[in-house]
Amino acid sequence: MDSISKKTVSLSELYPVIKSTVENGGTVQLPITGTSMLPLLVWGRDTVEIKKCDTPPKKGDIIFYRRDDAHFVLHRIVGKKGDEYILCGDNQWKKEYGIFDRHIIARVTSITRKGKELKLSAFSYRFYTRLWMLILPLRPFIIRPKRKIKNLFKKIFKK
Repeated sequence: MDSISKKTVSLSELYPVIKSTVENGGTVQLPITGTSMLPLLVWGRDTVEIKKCDTPPKKGDIIFYRRDDAHFVLHRIVGKKGDEYILCGDNQWKKEYGIFDRHIIARVTSITRKGKELKLSAFSYRFYTRLWMLILPLRPFIIRPKRKIKNLFKKIFKK
């Protein structure tokens, strides 16, 4: 029996394929890594499908972009000022500025959570998006204590 070996490939290595695929109208499915989009997207569990932006991205959209420092990021648009997009992960409170159309690779068109597709047109998703953007100024007071408690429990139960 043949064994299939798994190889981890970086986004930098895949970028030419991703860019070519989306520029030619295709879609790409990406696994979630990192914690910046919690609680919506969980690392190792969820995936997103991305596609080229046929229309300008708007507030509330999740976009896949590449920063000037070459890091790839998946964050939500929380505002726009002129040509500049203002972004923030759902598990963050500091807004990111300096992202322009040239940075954007694609927009999230589909989310798979816990193995099930989450429709972006569903009321529950639209409600979550609006609520999460609305409470952006309150996030430090929600996320900081949660992180401190989590770190405390790690210290207590690590011993």
